Amino acid sequence: MSNLILLFLCLFLGFFLRKAKLFPENGHLALNSFVINISLAALSLYYIPKIIISYEVIFPVAIAWLNIFLAMVFFSILGKKMGWSKAVIGALIMCAGFGNTSFVGIPVIQSIFGESGLKTVMLADQPGSFVALSTVGIAVANFYSGGKSSVVEILGKIIRFPPFLAFSVAVILNILQIEIPHDLDEVFRKLGDTTVPLALVSVGSQLQWQKLDSDTKPLFWGLLFKLMLFPAFIFVFYFILLKQRGEIIEISFLESAMAPMITAGIIAASHKLEPKLCNLMIGVGIPLSFITLAFWYLVLHFCI
Repeated sequence: MSNLILLFLCLFLGFFLRKAKLFPENGHLALNSFVINISLAALSLYYIPKIIISYEVIFPVAIAWLNIFLAMVFFSILGKKMGWSKAVIGALIMCAGFGNTSFVGIPVIQSIFGESGLKTVMLADQPGSFVALSTVGIAVANFYSGGKSSVVEILGKIIRFPPFLAFSVAVILNILQIEIPHDLDEVFRKLGDTTVPLALVSVGSQLQWQKLDSDTKPLFWGLLFKLMLFPAFIFVFYFILLKQRGEIIEISFLESAMAPMITAGIIAASHKLEPKLCNLMIGVGIPLSFITLAFWYLVLHFCI
């Protein structure tokens, strides 16, 4: 219960601080930078070395890759049928093709599954969402905007990214079964604990409403795919077709239902892929996702 209170309190605080002008202009950028480069890196170093490697780790990692590839197919076909521009199609692929596995995912999963669930979240977030965004996501943004990024540039961004570096080190420690000294491990845990409140305050400070105008249909289809159609596909694929069960599978399923990723929206907007639509996908998608996540949690609770 305390985790749920923390979740909504921090969202409200972020929203209130911005509305009351007690939050610096673009102050969320500083919070995002700290969360991404320090908090998430610390979480990787704390949780990944403790994971027992098995075939099940494939399922959380696969969520992000299935999400983006299905979004590419879905919106390419739908966009042609609807007569949408390349910019609209590209914006929808980027915003509906990546889930908010860290900023929203971590506090939600922690509130439901406790600390143990964060191990699975890190798998969904690092080799899943981040690597997919840094490779396929950048390629999609470049294609639909007419820009270009070389393979070397993309690989360079991945290699220099602190959370990915931390994840790589954590995987090596896991494989070699090297135990981190207790005091240092506690430092990583305490730094990782900053992820939830800072991420939620950041998200809350960015929530805002804009007039829909011509963006109504694309927004509807984008959120329908991200919050309902893709989770429904994962439910059928993982639970019914593959007949998988267990906490890792349940967390993977809920991660598939997370709101659009803020970073993906920022990348899309920076490539001039309908910035207003990207902001709407995030601004409407995040609060709406708490309702749809509750629905999917009930489906999980009563059907599995």
